[in-house]
Amino acid sequence: MEAKKKITFDDIARYTNFSKTTISRYFNNPDSLAPESQRIISEALVKLDYKENKVARILANGQTEFIGIIVPEIYHRFFSEVLNQILSTYETYGYKFLVFIGNRNEESERRYIQELLSYQIEGMIVLSHTLSSEELSRLPLPIVTIEREDRHVCSVNTDNYTGGYQAAALLADRGCDVLIHINSPTDPHIPAYGRITGFQDCCREREVRCEVLYRPVDRSHEGDQTILQEIIDTLEQEHKGEKKGIFLSNDTLASTMMNLLFRKYGRLPDDYLIVGFDNSPASREAIIPISTVGQQVDKLAGEAVRLVVEQIAARKAGKSFRGKKPVHLVIDPVLIRRESTEGTAGSV
Repeated sequence: MEAKKKITFDDIARYTNFSKTTISRYFNNPDSLAPESQRIISEALVKLDYKENKVARILANGQTEFIGIIVPEIYHRFFSEVLNQILSTYETYGYKFLVFIGNRNEESERRYIQELLSYQIEGMIVLSHTLSSEELSRLPLPIVTIEREDRHVCSVNTDNYTGGYQAAALLADRGCDVLIHINSPTDPHIPAYGRITGFQDCCREREVRCEVLYRPVDRSHEGDQTILQEIIDTLEQEHKGEKKGIFLSNDTLASTMMNLLFRKYGRLPDDYLIVGFDNSPASREAIIPISTVGQQVDKLAGEAVRLVVEQIAARKAGKSFRGKKPVHLVIDPVLIRRESTEGTAGSV
């Protein structure tokens, strides 16, 4: 069978009676052509069954249409959900993504970033907390972060303070005698620290007894099980007979605690109410659906991609992509009530 002839710019130029320069402009800067010229060339590409040589285009203009992503891990389903939402924006913006998992290792992340730069990525989205925003800001391309320290770069974050306040208010409204927040030791510069301060402020205003338990969680499922079991044992000694409202820093931990209680009692005891944070599938799929503070992952991911694409466009137009100061977008949380606090599924 005879091989099909590869269509070139010369072929398109002859077919449309445009110059090769005009055809090149169509691919590299279509808005520089009149709409009628764009229409004629577009129809010609269909009729000629033209297949674009992406590699040649990259070599010609240095624009790869790739955005790099650094995530800390995918143990927590929040990160996999954000990643899924980011990848789904291809149809909207046309950008493709190269993804690395940092595993909280500074040197590994620096190597990964150099690898991404060697692929001539045009921008980067960072969810990992490992490298400072000051270090990231020195990279020669647009950077947007999600839910991490962001003083020197653009970012998209949840209003974590309001989320922590909402969680505490829900537990207080359900008549809990004592409220407990379980979290890993957290840098106050990280947006998620707002979950702690929001929780504490609500408890103070409602005059409800509360305690924040800092534990080295979020490392592994086995490690989290051990830590949470120890906390349960302590709570049942120190707060026996009291109604305990437990607010965990993410849904993965909330689901783990739910499983431990269910294994012990065959149900969620009446003196435990549980709230998580994220609205990841872990909360919806738990053996008893868990009330949670939803982070609106679709909006976090969508705004992050939009923001980095805007910076890329500014850079291509010869403008400063950094602007006068970093842009920090804040997404409202949504309190979702389920059986772990309500007894019946529901949401607001």
